[in-house]
Amino acid sequence: MSIEARHDGPVLLHLARNSIESAFGAPPAAAPDAAWLLEPGACFVTLTQGGELRGCIGTLEPHRPLLEDVRANARAAAFEDPRFPALRAQELRRTEVEVSLLSPMAPLPAADEADALAQLRPHVDGLVLHYGPYRSTFLPQVWEQLPEPDRFLAHLKRKAGLPADFWAAELRLYRYTVSKWRESELRAEEASHA
Repeated sequence: MSIEARHDGPVLLHLARNSIESAFGAPPAAAPDAAWLLEPGACFVTLTQGGELRGCIGTLEPHRPLLEDVRANARAAAFEDPRFPALRAQELRRTEVEVSLLSPMAPLPAADEADALAQLRPHVDGLVLHYGPYRSTFLPQVWEQLPEPDRFLAHLKRKAGLPADFWAAELRLYRYTVSKWRESELRAEEASHA
């Protein structure tokens, strides 16, 4: 059974938030006694405030236990995302946490850009672009801001530091999917069951 099939979104959200809170002096939570958290896993932790990005850091391929990956990426999203200043304690209340658990990556072989665009699955695929030293990724959630495949890929190339119209035979694309949980969605689901 895969890690995704045995997940527990609320556990992952709690681990991520507690990792950030403990940096401000809150006691660290005891690790849940769940074997699936000790299996290698790759995740991204995204922080938002009022719907605007406040930090996002993650791992594309599993290289440590999921428990450690969530904790480390949560702290990195809060304090090490180079696009933002380190999160301050007074921001924590208005910061929403989202955890995205990544599936294994699969190559997306494409003869040219038109072929790649035709294969993309909007709102499903996360995408990694790799060309020499250039590398970037967009989680599937980015489709919400960039719903057209051509814009999605153009912005991904720009993020990597390449021109939007760049294409080369050596360019490699890999796709993945995510299972994701957001604190506000969890609260809404709990309220509907109350």
